[in-house]
Amino acid sequence: MKSVPEEPKAPPGRLARIFDSDLWYSFKRSPVTVVSAVVTLALILSALFAPLIAPHNPFNPATISILDSFFPPAWMDGGDRRFLLGTDDQGRDILSTILYGMRVSLAVGFASVIFAMVVGVTLGLLAGYLGGAVDSIIMRIADVQLTFPAILIALLINGVARAMAGPQSYDNVVLVVLVLSIGLSFWVQYARTVRGSVLVEANKEYVLAARLIGLRPWTIMFKHVLPNVLGPVLVIATINLALAIITEATLSFLGVGVPPTEPSLGTLIRIGNDFLFSGEWWITMFPGFTLAVLALAVNLLGDWLRDALNPKLR
Repeated sequence: MKSVPEEPKAPPGRLARIFDSDLWYSFKRSPVTVVSAVVTLALILSALFAPLIAPHNPFNPATISILDSFFPPAWMDGGDRRFLLGTDDQGRDILSTILYGMRVSLAVGFASVIFAMVVGVTLGLLAGYLGGAVDSIIMRIADVQLTFPAILIALLINGVARAMAGPQSYDNVVLVVLVLSIGLSFWVQYARTVRGSVLVEANKEYVLAARLIGLRPWTIMFKHVLPNVLGPVLVIATINLALAIITEATLSFLGVGVPPTEPSLGTLIRIGNDFLFSGEWWITMFPGFTLAVLALAVNLLGDWLRDALNPKLR
């Protein structure tokens, strides 16, 4: 009898390919990375679902009483079980303000990283692919900006925007200004990295073939070259997310960030710092601890991603 030929197996799905990849193997073999990913995901989900899981709405005046101010954490003498981590000078629940404050910090962090990535990658592609005067102008601007600290660039842009908008209108556009100021202080890393990668990729056969068949430079840059230089960009974006969150917290701590009526983690730390030496340590310590844990977890993920995407370390 003739044997019945076996039917060809269906190709594995995208999810199956992810779980069979070297990246997933490297991820699950690193306990520190797994813990960092779990912590980061837990904090992000806590911020997203803050209205559902926060015990109180700290920004609704109808639910705030000044008589509840300066309550210590619930496990200390004088604490109230309604306020697990205590209250601040306005009677707001510290746990609730942390959850709502993380929403602002993460929103500004993600938006500024995306903005910096779009600007930096675009300028890096133009500089590396076109070369000549375009390359010289973009790289000289990048060199000049590298001589200034990122926080100084952000303060400068923030101050100019505050002066142009005025004190009353500034509060309405403060989040946009923070995203622009932080994003414009971080674009250089993307541009220099992408430019170096493009200079390597531009002489490869697939780019030369694309030129021979008459594809436009924009098509070659964004459709063919860009996918091959995204690895380093993702690593920089992951690490810059933690830096962006810390920069936003620094600006808010200095009083040039979001207003106290809608505070981020940095604003909460600044508010609590006024009462640190009078004994109400919990007002600043818990937001500061949350900020440190969030930044550390994201940084550890960035370090792992950098090593996992480096073929020399495999």
